[in-house]
Amino acid sequence: MSETSEPALPPPSSGPSSPSSPSRPSGPIRVVIADDQAAVREPLAMVLALAGDIGVVATAANGREVLDAVAAEPVDVVLMDLRMPVMDGTEATRLLSEAHPEVAVVVLTTFADDESIMAALSAGARGYLTKNAGREDIARAIRAAAAGQSVMDQEVRDRLLAAVMATPRAEARPGADSGTGSGVDSEAGSKAASAPGDDLPEDLTPREREVLGLIGQGLPNRAIAERLFISEATVKTHINNLFAKARIRDRADAVRRAIAAGLA
Repeated sequence: MSETSEPALPPPSSGPSSPSSPSRPSGPIRVVIADDQAAVREPLAMVLALAGDIGVVATAANGREVLDAVAAEPVDVVLMDLRMPVMDGTEATRLLSEAHPEVAVVVLTTFADDESIMAALSAGARGYLTKNAGREDIARAIRAAAAGQSVMDQEVRDRLLAAVMATPRAEARPGADSGTGSGVDSEAGSKAASAPGDDLPEDLTPREREVLGLIGQGLPNRAIAERLFISEATVKTHINNLFAKARIRDRADAVRRAIAAGLA
C-alpha cells in the first residue's frame, strides 16, 4: 500500500454520472473499512480522508463488526478484507447483499486465487482489488461502486478471463437460477463451466443482456429489479431464460460470461 507521504488524491471527476446509477444523498461517500489488521485499516482511513469526497464512517476488524456498523448508520460502500476472524469477508458480503443490497462491497485483499475471487463475486461483491492497488485506485473503485459500477483490477480480470477460456462448454441445467438473490456458494462457483470468449447466443434479448451485465457486476436479484424498475419475479424469469439460452450453469458462471462478453 502506498505511503501517506504521496501527493493528495485528485478530486473526483466532474463528468456526467451514468443514467442507470442509483441515486444517493449528496455529500461524501460513506465508507466502512474492514480489515483485521489495525496497521492496515487505520492508515487507509487517513489516506482516504485526503480524497475529500470520501468519508470513513467506521472501521471493523471482522465481518460481524461490518454488519453492526451498517445497521447503525447509513453506509454506501464497504471496503472488505476476506480473511478475518469471527466472520470472514465473503460471508459478510453475502449477508450484506441480502439485507442491504444498496450497500456496495469492494473487496481489498492479498488473495487473488480463483476460489477467493469467485466466492466473493458470487456472494455479491461489486469490486475486487488486491492490496497491490494504490490509493488512487482504491478511491476510484469506491467512487465507481457508489455509482453502481463494477471495478476489478487487471490481475483479477485476467484470471477470470483465463478461467473462461480454459473451461469447456457445459450443458444447460433447467431452472438454473434459484431466485435467492445473492448468488451461489464458492464450491458451486469453482465448479461452474462456461463457454470460451464472447459467444453469447444471438437470440438473447437486450433486456437479458442487461440483466446478465448486472449479474456480472455482482448485483443480487432484488437490486437488479430496483435498477431496472421491474419486479423481482420478472428478473428471475429473465435469468432463467438467459441461463437456458446461453447454457449458463449458475451465477458464478454468469459473472465470468458477462465479463468475457464485455457486459460487466
